[in-house]
Amino acid sequence: MNNDKKIAIIGLGYVGLPLAIAFSKKFKVVGFDIDPSRIDELNKGHDSTLEVSDNFLSATKDNTNYSSNINDTKDCNVYIVAVPTPIDKANKPDLLPLIEASKIIGTVLSKDDIVIYESTVYPGATEDICVPELEKSSNLKFNIDFFCGYSPERVNPGDKVNTLTKIKKITSGSTPEVANKVDNLYKEIIEAGTFRATSIKVAEAAKVIENTQRDLNIALINELSVILGRLNLDTMEVLEAAESKWNFLPFKPGLVGGHCIGVDPYYLTHAAEKVNYSPTLILAGRRINDNMSRYMVKKVIQKMIVNGINIKESTVGVMGITFKENCPDIRNTKVVDVVNELLSWGVNVVVEDPWANATELKKIYGIKLDDINNKKVDSLIIAVGHNEFRSLTVNQLKDLCKGDKPVIADVKSIYNKEDLIAKGFSVFRL
Repeated sequence: MNNDKKIAIIGLGYVGLPLAIAFSKKFKVVGFDIDPSRIDELNKGHDSTLEVSDNFLSATKDNTNYSSNINDTKDCNVYIVAVPTPIDKANKPDLLPLIEASKIIGTVLSKDDIVIYESTVYPGATEDICVPELEKSSNLKFNIDFFCGYSPERVNPGDKVNTLTKIKKITSGSTPEVANKVDNLYKEIIEAGTFRATSIKVAEAAKVIENTQRDLNIALINELSVILGRLNLDTMEVLEAAESKWNFLPFKPGLVGGHCIGVDPYYLTHAAEKVNYSPTLILAGRRINDNMSRYMVKKVIQKMIVNGINIKESTVGVMGITFKENCPDIRNTKVVDVVNELLSWGVNVVVEDPWANATELKKIYGIKLDDINNKKVDSLIIAVGHNEFRSLTVNQLKDLCKGDKPVIADVKSIYNKEDLIAKGFSVFRL
């Protein structure tokens, strides 16, 4: 056990808790979160995000203290910030959680402490937004009395293979000496190694372009899906053929939500606009991806009308509401847009998801979870590829439906198209 450092993790969500667990194997750790119910849950040995098993929580409890009292972090000398950085309704960065975290850390900051930010930001935000808040609430001077680092999170919620320690970590610091200290700190826990960026701004920029690149690649495939659909071609069949070339990139069409890919590009475009550049391509990709929910619902409705289904009296079952498969994370899930678009057509919607937290879903989005098995629906939208849905047979899917010509939207192309058609489904795939 390393006694030179005591680490405070600020924010115990999908990013912060795995960090706390990893660091607790080498250091004493205080995990801080403003939500007392989250602290109570962790102290009882359970993580509702399912990123950390109860066994791991139990095994590391001797080196980890979870608290919603910032004063419990006073004897820490490294603070790692892992709070949310969402966007607002105008798609502008919402830095309030980051600002509040910086303010509260400043109240306990001591001389020579290091504050490392992991939250996704635009280039310059750490030094321009966070540092002044630290200085103001601590009465200490940046790079004289305290120092900063930036090491962007690369957590992939629900992924039990590419976990925190197995993904290479970018590190940086506000001085060359601090950059070395930050890099060495993460080397203690990251098995895949680290990459020391030349500055905090470089590390910040690297994070936002990682997900912007993925967003644009998916946007291209989504637009191709729309074009191919108008040409009466099946997108997945075309992609399978194209992927026979060795250097074809295997992206798939889909609903782009979540806390990274659907958000980070707006942080980059915000930075671009601050220097008087209008990022045409990036924003075009965002528009394409944000419109896929509306496009998909429109295609389903069209097929239902062709099949003689009365839209105003119809019921559509939506299977899956989380932003990705086998994960309870509902942040920025685009399936909510699917539900709302269906409702705008006057459709009755039944939402089922074995992973989502019903209370949280109702509180945040006003959507109630139900069991499609208890209803008979006119059509199905398989929006998320949870294992529970992948294991269903075509016969089981048909049993959920009434009428002879139900429509099925297989967003993730989970099922065999020919089998669905043979069973009487009208099939739509992105």
